[in-house]
Amino acid sequence: MRWLFRLALALGVLAALVFVVAGFFPGLIWRDSGVVPADFTADVERGAYLFRVGGCKTCHTAPGKGAKPLGGGRVLQTPFGALSAPNISPDMKAGIGAWSEQDFLRAMRLGLSPAGEHYYPAFPYPSYTNMSTGDLLDLWAYLRALAPVAIPAKRVSMPFPFNIRALLGGWKLLFFLPGKIVAGRDESRGVARGAYLVNGPGHCAECHTGRNFLGSWQQENWLGGTSRGPGGKPVPGITGRSKNGLGEWGHEDIIFAIKYGMLPDGDVVGGSMGLVVEQNLAELSDADARAIADYLKSLRP
Repeated sequence: MRWLFRLALALGVLAALVFVVAGFFPGLIWRDSGVVPADFTADVERGAYLFRVGGCKTCHTAPGKGAKPLGGGRVLQTPFGALSAPNISPDMKAGIGAWSEQDFLRAMRLGLSPAGEHYYPAFPYPSYTNMSTGDLLDLWAYLRALAPVAIPAKRVSMPFPFNIRALLGGWKLLFFLPGKIVAGRDESRGVARGAYLVNGPGHCAECHTGRNFLGSWQQENWLGGTSRGPGGKPVPGITGRSKNGLGEWGHEDIIFAIKYGMLPDGDVVGGSMGLVVEQNLAELSDADARAIADYLKSLRP
């Protein structure tokens, strides 16, 4: 019994040490953010496409008339407190103009700031981590080509203890799985392309998958909807074989809904999803819209 007690104590101390390292020295655990090929040339037009379908402008622009694009300030309500989307314009002080390529890759793939601090997963890096290195660099090139906004986004403080960013190191150890590094552009079509768009740049699971009490996805209910989505409002399931999701929808129904916001019964998409369709999904190419439909219809309830 004494031997078991000592073993348990040693394991506990080791686990605590790992959590401390993960919280305060995350660079020792999460290191690779993507290798840039020597002959890689970024495609700004592809970056613009990913920017539109990924909803970057929607989240990082404050609501209301006169708001500067990408100047940040939109307040995001979470069960753990409110957060304000930051300025991601190429301004050197207020935005991300002083970042390097590796800083951007590290943020998108690992959820780490240039200073090595953890980002809250309200910034959907658990989805963006699945994007290819090529696509991320295309997006980075487009962001750097936009007009800088010199106004710093307002800050919103999380309540204690969630304002302690080091705690996110433990959360990541439990729930965050960095994506596979891919050096190149994903040009596949069909279900594979749809899965990439939905689970990567589209970050659909962020709203359409329920979460546990620690804010991690309920993997057994992937894209199955939730009664407590953004702002505490219900979000429907979008699995293609479920009667509670898109099971009775055809491929054309899904394509028409995500491109034009029109539902099979003649109603229109409302709420925040209406904004997503108008500003983001409407920009999808016909091939990508069909690939998403193929993927969603392949998902079991």
